[in-house]
Amino acid sequence: MSRLLHAFNASLIKRPMVTQCATSFVLFATGDILAQQAFEKKGSNHDFARSARVAFYGGAIFGPILTKWLQLLNRLQFTSPTKAVAYKVYLDQFVFTPGVVAMFFGSMTLLEGKTVNDAKVRISEAYVPTLIRNWGVFIPTQIVNFALVPTHLRFVTIGVVSLFWNAYLSSVNAKKQAQISPAYTPEHEKKIAEVA
Repeated sequence: MSRLLHAFNASLIKRPMVTQCATSFVLFATGDILAQQAFEKKGSNHDFARSARVAFYGGAIFGPILTKWLQLLNRLQFTSPTKAVAYKVYLDQFVFTPGVVAMFFGSMTLLEGKTVNDAKVRISEAYVPTLIRNWGVFIPTQIVNFALVPTHLRFVTIGVVSLFWNAYLSSVNAKKQAQISPAYTPEHEKKIAEVA
């Protein structure tokens, strides 16, 4: 186990983009599996296509964006460690995260084969409560992350906390997906008209 952790740590330093995207792929997939099996109790009715979509989002969309974002934050210089933590948490949670939450719901809707209008509806319904819950989880996480965790391990810290957060996101997205299925067409059309 120690050798594996050492190899992973070395890979984070030498190949951060590939390692962090692969890590994000695995953590998003695991989060969805956790959501379906532990929270939604799907058992043998597991939606493998959903898990694949979530994993793809984690590895191909979120992973690269978060990697570049953390690299940008790490390059910023501040006059004191306290200011560095305060500004980085502020930028992460109030500049970066609002866009990422919308991107998650929008991307997942489009990956399900639905329309841009469907994505607008899902974002309008899920965005605010998800963002508020995100702040409750990730503001404290990022304070600790930026204050105490070595730079190359910050992605991993986010990933570990995100394992449960991703399970939550996946469940919320699945509920919103069910609400805009064909069975909900009249209400769905009304919501599209309101958003458009």
